[in-house]
Amino acid sequence: MDRRHCLVTGANRGLGLEFVRQLLVRGHHVVAACRQPGKALALNQLAGDHPGRLHVLPLDVGDPRSHAELARELQLVTDGEPLDLLINNAGVLRGGERFGSVRPADLEASLRTNAMGPFLLTQALAPQLADGATIANISSEVGSIALKQEFRTPSYAIGKAAQNMATSLLAQALAERGIKVVALHPGWVQTDMGGAQATLTPAESVTALLQLLGRLEPADSGSFLDWQGQPLPW
Repeated sequence: MDRRHCLVTGANRGLGLEFVRQLLVRGHHVVAACRQPGKALALNQLAGDHPGRLHVLPLDVGDPRSHAELARELQLVTDGEPLDLLINNAGVLRGGERFGSVRPADLEASLRTNAMGPFLLTQALAPQLADGATIANISSEVGSIALKQEFRTPSYAIGKAAQNMATSLLAQALAERGIKVVALHPGWVQTDMGGAQATLTPAESVTALLQLLGRLEPADSGSFLDWQGQPLPW
């Protein structure tokens, strides 16, 4: 695979950190964005191990002002080279919600971080995306309206369903530049969000997702796929 410039959000732990690790192993240049870079010990260790190929930058995905600042800093760390891969991974999950006590603040936070964030960040970074680039929005089968069969994590589910619509809209907006945009369900993964009982390790999920991203065709843009490349219903 050719050397590429990649940006991963929510890169300080879980799937985001694993994406960074595997992209570095592939020889790519990576920008890892997270809310508090100074506390991202694993990322900073990786930056020391890969001098010049990993840059850790601050990003609050729910704050458009942070998007604009990232766009400015990105020009500096990439020397003006365009991004070939954007992985919108940052997300938030409020567990333990019950009908009748869902808090407006939790629902708002989910919409802001899980849906508005990826959409507005992609919009802000669009001038710095290479023609033919790939954008992966890390979604969840929980955001599938067709598959929903129980009342569970409503704020997260609503946010991810909205993110899926954002994926479809971005695919339409960027099609003329050959940019592919997909929503990806990573599987049930052993992260802070997925829990220790999950069936996949982060390494297994990310390996499969990167293989999937590497074989996407323009016709796949706007799709909702699981980690094995199977289409999911909206």
